[in-house]
Amino acid sequence: MTKSDLATTPAAIPHQRLEGILAFLQESEKLKDTLRSGTTRQGRPESTAEHSWRLSLMVLLFERELAGIDLLKLVKLCLVHDLGEAISGDVPAPLQQEGDDREERERRDFLILCRELPDEIGQDLLALWDEYAQAETPEAQLAKAFDKLETILQHQLMPPQSVEFHEFNMTYGRSRTDVSALTSQIRDYVDRNTQDIISALNDGAA
Repeated sequence: MTKSDLATTPAAIPHQRLEGILAFLQESEKLKDTLRSGTTRQGRPESTAEHSWRLSLMVLLFERELAGIDLLKLVKLCLVHDLGEAISGDVPAPLQQEGDDREERERRDFLILCRELPDEIGQDLLALWDEYAQAETPEAQLAKAFDKLETILQHQLMPPQSVEFHEFNMTYGRSRTDVSALTSQIRDYVDRNTQDIISALNDGAA
């Protein structure tokens, strides 16, 4: 297929706009080296970029169950929600506390990350980030729910952890995952698996 075969051929853009977009893309690559407290199933530290990718894939897999939801916006929220961590890193869930300024810091970092972007793209991305943080729309509430679920599912793939580690997962993000019948159903399934892991660890210690 040649360029002329496209129904609508994307036009070239001003050089400065191209530079800004690619500069943001290169800077956001830092998310690949931003490590989370969890690991892959082989024990390698997981990056925030890997988490965001699998979160987006998870949402896509449930597309048919998400009728009435703006799926494109939901995927955008999943891709954007942790971009601020490219600057200052991730704070593990057990260490997060009310009033720790984490959200404000991540927003400031997100703005730093977006500084090279054309204004309208930066504003669009910031609006998505704020929508996720405020969690008032159905898409943002679902993004937060799936975010918690993906994290727990990843924890179940990790090499053996302590009973306390998995007991934390039994309560982690409960208020977020109870937002819909679908995410509650997924949470029930995930919790059963976590409980099986806890039981196996307790049996092994007996």
